Amino acid sequence: MANLMMRLPISLRSFSVSASSSNGSPPVIGGSSGGVGPMIVELPLEKIRRPLMRTRSNDQNKVKELMDSISQIGLQVPIDVIEVDGTYYGFSGCHRFEAHQKLGLPTIRCKIRKGTKETLRHHLR
Repeated sequence: MANLMMRLPISLRSFSVSASSSNGSPPVIGGSSGGVGPMIVELPLEKIRRPLMRTRSNDQNKVKELMDSISQIGLQVPIDVIEVDGTYYGFSGCHRFEAHQKLGLPTIRCKIRKGTKETLRHHLR
């Protein structure tokens, strides 16, 4: 295992990096700055509610292309997820989410933002 040493300003020294991943995606990066701003984590697919899936269909050619890409180099762009009262809601990344499902991958990299019930209502309009 290699060691990496960097000089960082005090404000950035609370970041951590983990190199474990179940699908070949880049490392998980999380800030421990008290919940301010988004955090990137791997979430189990079954923990993400997709309220718009019933009203939209995905381009299956795009899903297939993403499946090929994810199989070869991992997911490059995390999906956006809103956390409201401990429940995760996904509104973007529909093709990436379906590609993960079809590949049988248990988790997906997500950019999580905290939200309120009002935020959730806004996204469902």
